[in-house]
Amino acid sequence: MPPTRAEAPRPRLGDRVEATLEQRADLAAELERGAAEEEERESRRSGALRRTAIWLVLSAVSLYLVAPAVLDVLGSWRQIVELPLGWLAVMAVLQAAALACAWWLQRIAIHAPTWRPVIASQLAGNSLAKIAPGGGAMGAALQYRMLVAAGTPPGQVASGLTAAGLLTMAVVLALPVLALPAILRGGIEPDLLAATIIGLAVFVLLFVAGATCVASDRPLLWVGRTVQRVRNRLRRRSAPLERLPQRLTAERDRILTTVGRAWRPALAAALGRWAFDFACLVAALEALDALPRPGLVLLAFCAAQLLAQVPITPGGLGFVEAGLTATLALAGVAPAEALTATFAYRLFAYWLQLPLGLVGVALGRAAPAG
Repeated sequence: MPPTRAEAPRPRLGDRVEATLEQRADLAAELERGAAEEEERESRRSGALRRTAIWLVLSAVSLYLVAPAVLDVLGSWRQIVELPLGWLAVMAVLQAAALACAWWLQRIAIHAPTWRPVIASQLAGNSLAKIAPGGGAMGAALQYRMLVAAGTPPGQVASGLTAAGLLTMAVVLALPVLALPAILRGGIEPDLLAATIIGLAVFVLLFVAGATCVASDRPLLWVGRTVQRVRNRLRRRSAPLERLPQRLTAERDRILTTVGRAWRPALAAALGRWAFDFACLVAALEALDALPRPGLVLLAFCAAQLLAQVPITPGGLGFVEAGLTATLALAGVAPAEALTATFAYRLFAYWLQLPLGLVGVALGRAAPAG
């Protein structure tokens, strides 16, 4: 017969002590893991705070240095009321068309089934990029999160946004080539000519580098190994970065696949994005009866777009105003009209797009996931 409840053997004292010790050891190990994870999270938070503080200091110093240019441009707001309402409406339509091209390009690259998540995330990310220090990366991160929350696969979003960004930047770097006839015909200031030659040289180098990376894996693998080695040496306390060269080539292949299947509409959208934006600046100058040769305006426009990529101030604020005003003056526009044209253009291309970020956030919250 099996032993009754009263006859069941009792655990020995030594077994109970051993089990208690094991439980305490497991608890101590769990507490140690929790403390290590909390310390790592705290370290990441401290690092993020330091980086944010550095960006804020750099932005404050930069804005202080370019404040006179910004104030001069903003001081031209009274003159904008003298512009014909018809031209202001044309500028608004042109900027809306530029935004639509950006949405079109991103939808092609991301393969989004609907327009709404793309529009909502682009408006929100674009607005954040224009107000946050180092805003380009922050805007892209916000757009990524919104698209993933809307149900788009993360890898698809990352590769699509990367492809769209690279194609958009490649087009603006290529635009100075279209102004070559204006350079060859003469009538251009020496300083502007020097800036153009530098821009063309940079474009040629970037084009050759990009074509080489497309044709061969060796440059990307070399870059990946170099960056990985330097990063691991600088951050010895962090987990080592691994397989960066392979990831770079994989991303390159994914970008080519993403854009390659619909390269014609993608290229048309990227060209339209900048063509409509440039037309907005031309409309501002035409409204003031101050339009020089379009080729010269194109050079000024390209310089302004490159200055907008300076990450020190949000959206290139100050740098774009100073650079565009100066290059328009070099192109032959009177200083007062250059200031007014710059303010009118930036009004539609920068300031009026800030509140659209709230529209994007509202659209993103209202859109169903999946």
